[in-house]
Amino acid sequence: MSALAWLLVAVPLGAGSLLACLGRRGAAIAPAAGITVAAVTLALAASAAALHPSAGAPLFDGIRAELAVDSLSAVLAVTVAATTLAVLVFAAAELGREEARSRFFGLMLVFAGAMLVTVTATTLPLLLMGWEAMGATSWALIGFWWREPRRVEAAHTAFLTTRAADLGLYLAAGAALAGGVGGLALTELPRARAPWLGVVTAGVVLAALGKSAQLPFSFWLSRAMEGPSPVSALLHSAAMVVAGAYLLLRLQPLLVASGWGEPAVAWTGAVTALALGLVAVAQRDLKQLLAASTCSQIGFMVLAAGVGGVAGGTLQLVAHAAAKSLLFLAAGAWLAALGTKQLPALRGAARRYPAVGLAFGAGAFALAGLPPASLWIGKDELLAAALDRDPALYATGLAAAVVSAVYSAKAAWYVWQPLPPSAEAGYDEERSGTRGVPAAMRVVLAALALPALALGVLALPALADPLRRTLGAAGEPAPGLWELALSGGLAAAAAVVTWRWGGRPLRLPAAVHAWLAGWLGLERAARTLVVRPTLALAHALAAFDDRVLDRAVGGAARGGLALAALADRRGEWSLDGLVAAVAGGARRLGALARRPQTGQLHQYYAQSAAALAALALLLALVR
Repeated sequence: MSALAWLLVAVPLGAGSLLACLGRRGAAIAPAAGITVAAVTLALAASAAALHPSAGAPLFDGIRAELAVDSLSAVLAVTVAATTLAVLVFAAAELGREEARSRFFGLMLVFAGAMLVTVTATTLPLLLMGWEAMGATSWALIGFWWREPRRVEAAHTAFLTTRAADLGLYLAAGAALAGGVGGLALTELPRARAPWLGVVTAGVVLAALGKSAQLPFSFWLSRAMEGPSPVSALLHSAAMVVAGAYLLLRLQPLLVASGWGEPAVAWTGAVTALALGLVAVAQRDLKQLLAASTCSQIGFMVLAAGVGGVAGGTLQLVAHAAAKSLLFLAAGAWLAALGTKQLPALRGAARRYPAVGLAFGAGAFALAGLPPASLWIGKDELLAAALDRDPALYATGLAAAVVSAVYSAKAAWYVWQPLPPSAEAGYDEERSGTRGVPAAMRVVLAALALPALALGVLALPALADPLRRTLGAAGEPAPGLWELALSGGLAAAAAVVTWRWGGRPLRLPAAVHAWLAGWLGLERAARTLVVRPTLALAHALAAFDDRVLDRAVGGAARGGLALAALADRRGEWSLDGLVAAVAGGARRLGALARRPQTGQLHQYYAQSAAALAALALLLALVR
């Protein structure tokens, strides 16, 4: 059993690392090798979900590296593995031989493996290892086309933003040790002593919100769109961005124990879901719309963690993974075929490529929260928990659900319009689009469309109740018929109104529209409040070092040289004279001592007699 747990993470990590190092030599075999490893990983994940294995090994004194597949991590492990397989099959058809395919497929496998470590880790050190590896590989994948400066800058922005928040996990680990949690097991964190319990909670929440692009960190996900579409599909649906939400769901008892963690997390998720939903409505770039919708949808998962809706949050996570990977891959298919991601330029794309259009329509239908698709029941499961906790949270979440229907219907409206793409409609050539949509892409999209639509059957009581029991959430509130009808009816009404409104711009003040389209000015605020002051401080310290410290050190050195010269002129002369005087005296004393040494015996007798006479005289005088 322990071998299965280790293999689940070792296969993608080991094979991916090896494949990434092959370079051009592995370009020919990279797609087939990557898909094969992903398929094996999916088989291992399915076996682990059935058998629930665990494993561990000593790491530090008193601290172990342990991982386990329980009911919650089993769902995530299968979701990660299945999404990775679908994305790699799609990427094999999208990436041409001129691309660095070995590096791409290798990094994607390492990325998925790091997410599996994060999902299955039961101790904080092992979780941190997966967390760090996931962040590093995301940087490499977002900046995959590293010869283009804007993509590299986007990778830097995403990496540095998430890394700043990741420091919270290190803070939490230190506080846990100080609070008496010596083994750093995740289940033991809620038992940390005060005041360290609050520090542990704050560190975990900070790291989770940063990784999941929640307010105020959401802007990094906008920049992450510079990566290839398969990267966006995996990153947004089942890896990295959902890692923070998963961590909060996993550590929901920690939020409860802290007292303040639950309401803080719940309101952050609810506000992010609503605010970033409005940002998505204002976008005219399809990938930016999908990115903002990811922040919004993950906000629902964070809301679920804050109100104790673990079952609803988990269902939302799985349903979102199916729908969002489908939408990003469909956008990637059009990007490969047409070379644009601007919504006005994509008019008619669904009619021109009907298989992709139907798949995109299925994803948009699910994302809108329309019944009986998957996200409809996922939202209502967690909103029922929100209503039980705070009606204001429920109202905010319900408003965000309505906004979800608006941006989903807006995207679908553009691609299904009969007008063909044209330069006048806002065409942008991100990558050359001349290859059409390969059959493999269409197969993957069709396969993902099924769960995006079919997971709504979990609304049936015969399936919903066992799901709650399996996840250990049997006591969570279940949505009533009126809640299901209300959310579904509002979503349908919003979608119909949006469809009829069409492509007309929002009637908002220009400044408000620009603020929403610019992601609430979050990146500008981060640069103004964090980056520029930090750089200014760095420049000031550098100037202080160059102008003050450097001059002080130089002045001290020059003063030392002057003192040495003075000592050489004054002190050395005195010392030299003293040494010379002692030496001269010694020579004179030696000369005097040599005079009596004549070698004649009668002179020695005379000297002895004189010495004895002098001694006798001295004794007589003393007496």
